[in-house]
Amino acid sequence: MTEVQLLINLDVPDLEAAERFYTHGLGLVPGRWLEGNILELTSTTQTGLKLYLLKKPEATQANPLHPTLTRRYQRHWTPVHLDFVVENLDSALQQALAAGAKLETGPDTQTWGKIASLSDPFGHGFCLIEFLNQGYDEITLRE
Repeated sequence: MTEVQLLINLDVPDLEAAERFYTHGLGLVPGRWLEGNILELTSTTQTGLKLYLLKKPEATQANPLHPTLTRRYQRHWTPVHLDFVVENLDSALQQALAAGAKLETGPDTQTWGKIASLSDPFGHGFCLIEFLNQGYDEITLRE
């Protein structure tokens, strides 16, 4: 199988506000600007992580195959969300909250680590995770 690189794209209504949140709140680093309405963010700790913020106004068509499906930025649920692994959950949580995140659950401690569920100022859900001991290896059932 060919090696796959994962690129994460996140629609936001306000690119400057999103840049402030994801750089100040989660410690990502601005990279390249693409076409004036896309910003690439990278991580200082994880090689290869790229999060692209795409400016997409509220109520614009989200998918040409579904013309009634439009973008909305109030809190919404999707089965796909981002997990940000951090070294210190308490510190990262305070930083994210100060930048405008909303705490939804936690922080909770599990066998594998600590977790807090939040939402960003644009309605996207995400989690902060601090691995403890062997992280997910603590609960591995098979390899």
